[in-house]
Amino acid sequence: MAEEALAALGVDGAAAAANALSLPAEAYGNDPRLEVMWAMKAYNHAEVYFNLISSVDPKFLKLTKLDDKIYSTFRESFKDLDLKVLTHDQLKSSNAKERWRPFCNQFEGLVEDFNFGTLLRLDCEKDYVEDNTVFATRIQFFAIEIARNREGLNNTVYMSNRSKSSSPQKPARTSKNR
Repeated sequence: MAEEALAALGVDGAAAAANALSLPAEAYGNDPRLEVMWAMKAYNHAEVYFNLISSVDPKFLKLTKLDDKIYSTFRESFKDLDLKVLTHDQLKSSNAKERWRPFCNQFEGLVEDFNFGTLLRLDCEKDYVEDNTVFATRIQFFAIEIARNREGLNNTVYMSNRSKSSSPQKPARTSKNR
């Protein structure tokens, strides 16, 4: 979907989209084309991240220069948050927003695009699909995914991909073995 939409823009359109996405939100109203561009950018980010945790042992990943600070601050603020399967309420309810706001705001100016919209998986053992995805801020994504990586929760995705890639493949049929 994202690739097709990006290809449809062409080179000039893609360059214009990149420029448009770099402008502050206040510069725009509710332009549906811009919303599509933001959705494509969020989808591409999610796709790259999932491919990364599928192919590299997540415990060795470093997502930002501030991973240690993000993780320690996150776990101080959200000691009991079970990250295996999150709910919308844990991120989006009024109470959750009150808890998340001070955590997120302390990374303003430290983490690039800390408040940009990013797709986040609710169940860490599943892929980015509609019923397993929520829109979160970039710093929420970093905090949750850094914790999932360090606490071994994303290991299921990595091990699942390893077992798929190490399963024996049937030899290709050639004219010699027909």
